[in-house]
Amino acid sequence: MQDCIFCKIIHREIPAEIIYETDNVLVFKDIRPAAPVHLLLIPKKHIPTFFELGPEDVMLMGELQTAAAEVARRLGLSNGFRLVSNIGRDAGQLVFHIHYHLLAGRELKWPPG
Repeated sequence: MQDCIFCKIIHREIPAEIIYETDNVLVFKDIRPAAPVHLLLIPKKHIPTFFELGPEDVMLMGELQTAAAEVARRLGLSNGFRLVSNIGRDAGQLVFHIHYHLLAGRELKWPPG
């Protein structure tokens, strides 16, 4: 997608601090962190929301989940992390390219507040 900021990061048109990459997945630091560790995990395939996922995306989404576990291991996040995805405008999705926020580095209370 021409105007998708995450696609521009994938194609290196916009810089990002990339910390993990495979043929299908990219993980980079969020520029507005909400926790000491705040990463964005994205598929390189442009999929706007979970509503557009199809059976052909099962392996890709599994790889995205596995990437979260691998990055957490590499960063030593043994005390845990939160993996969040906002789906749709009402949930706060700002970039319409499927992504997870991986948050860690402090106690993350639920409900927040």
